[in-house]
Amino acid sequence: MVKKLNKVDAVIVGSGWAGGIVAAELTKAGHKVVILERGKDKKHEDFNGTKDELRYSQRYDLMQNLHKETITSRGDLSETALPVRNNVNARLGENTGGAGVHWNGWTFRWLPYDFEIYSKTVERYGKGKIPKDSTMQDWGVTYDEMEPYFDKFEKTAGISGEENPLGPPRSDKYPNPPLKTTPAINLFQKASTELGYHPYRMPGATVSQTYQNPDGETINGCVYCAFCEEYGCNFGAKADPIGTVLATAKKTGNMELRNGANVTRVSHNGKRATGVIYVDTSTGQEYEQPADIVVLAGFVFSNTKLLLLSKIGTPYNPQTGKGIIGKNFTGHFSNLSTYIGARGFFEDKKYNLYMGTGSLGSTLDDFAGDNEDHTNLNYLHGFEIHFSQLGARPISNNQVPVGTPTWGKEFKKNSLHYTNRNLFITSQTAFLPNKFSYLDLDPTYKDALGNPLLRVTVKYLEDDINRSKAGVARCEEIMNKMGADIVDVDKVADDLQFDHKFYTDHFIGGVIMGASPANSAVNTYSQMWDMENLFVVGGSSFPHTGNYNPTGTIGAFAYRAAEGMNKYLSEGGLLTQQVQVKNA
Repeated sequence: MVKKLNKVDAVIVGSGWAGGIVAAELTKAGHKVVILERGKDKKHEDFNGTKDELRYSQRYDLMQNLHKETITSRGDLSETALPVRNNVNARLGENTGGAGVHWNGWTFRWLPYDFEIYSKTVERYGKGKIPKDSTMQDWGVTYDEMEPYFDKFEKTAGISGEENPLGPPRSDKYPNPPLKTTPAINLFQKASTELGYHPYRMPGATVSQTYQNPDGETINGCVYCAFCEEYGCNFGAKADPIGTVLATAKKTGNMELRNGANVTRVSHNGKRATGVIYVDTSTGQEYEQPADIVVLAGFVFSNTKLLLLSKIGTPYNPQTGKGIIGKNFTGHFSNLSTYIGARGFFEDKKYNLYMGTGSLGSTLDDFAGDNEDHTNLNYLHGFEIHFSQLGARPISNNQVPVGTPTWGKEFKKNSLHYTNRNLFITSQTAFLPNKFSYLDLDPTYKDALGNPLLRVTVKYLEDDINRSKAGVARCEEIMNKMGADIVDVDKVADDLQFDHKFYTDHFIGGVIMGASPANSAVNTYSQMWDMENLFVVGGSSFPHTGNYNPTGTIGAFAYRAAEGMNKYLSEGGLLTQQVQVKNA
């Protein structure tokens, strides 16, 4: 039997960056907030003495248990989707702070082109440049409107960086200077500059010096221990929700965070959300938490699944193109958009690759967004190229040139010889939406509570493959300029297909935003068109994946959403006006 609890002003599903920002802003305004987090309670002290590569990078201690809750995936509508059960293929965050605890800290601003991609593409190239099966659309908001929210997030997280020489205008510089440089970073920057490109230091949340943010939270200076991605920071030197926005919300006395709370439905009367239904994972007891507003701030998969299970909005149908919920799923996929590039092996140069941190590196934007003229190119959008020195942890650092036997005397010889003599340049590319890539409920597989799993369908178009090939080619060019004796380049096949690996946390869409309910699920304040007291915050609202990591943009939109929620709680009503639809 469901136990009904006392009503609060807002209930938030998820305690990552999006949920934490909303909680901080609502509680500072005096509203009573409950955050429901499926995972365990985590504090910075829990990460003391946990620089354990086997536990966190091989056994994925901080990641979601895929045997209880997962997704199914397929590469084509004709295939039967199968469950993803191995964390090697899906590193989905869980516990207090979500993926904001085990991230590397890369914090980019997406480009003006991203927010008006349809209009700007048609204006420059004409409608004929848009791929046949594309579902790309404008977001309903501009970079200039979003700039103050980017600035706010960067100051909350204490981002360290230097200004992008090709980037959009900023109202202020980064709150902290860039991280240290290294001989390998210097080599990448020198080679890129000599080729006529414009490298700049990676903007990151592993801060370069001790910093106090505008809410009074302290983030310590980074010690370059090399354990960022997949790890929590026990030094408190990586900005995360635990040490910033959640701490701020807690200090107000207006927030309660409940762990082990697995939300299964949004309760509603067809017109308004009335709260959420959740299961206490330790007892199995089911509860209803009523609230004036409901905020879905979980991961992309969780937000979309909850709306589908709750029968809110119209599910997307790839056959007819009708419906919104589940539409425009995109991401940085491991064999197409990221973790591919060129690796160079050096005979007479050594680099101390063990020193590093999650956002230590250099990148360049000469090919990002629409910075490059695409008139005579066989793809739209672009890629950013970077060299990052994350710290070569012992188990994973075992690179040898292509052609080396996988065992035996020669393998051991090359493994030892090239331990500190190899560098990797990566191209991270955009992935534009298409009518075949979407999210829906799986008709066969269910989770531990008997609810359908979310089914993920991903199809690569020729445009995506061509973009990926172009990015890898630039990586090869720069690595050759860096003077590597051997350059191994990742191959992108002409008929490349989705490999069922969700290796990053960079997944986007399913509950997309726009200027009208005709082409979107939420407005630009992340407010559902169909249910005005329901907000869906995070990457699930982005209509496509840009070429950058998403967290900085997620943070900016979370601040915009929180501003809208505070206004809604005092005034009510929809927060934006409908305007002419601009989409493919």
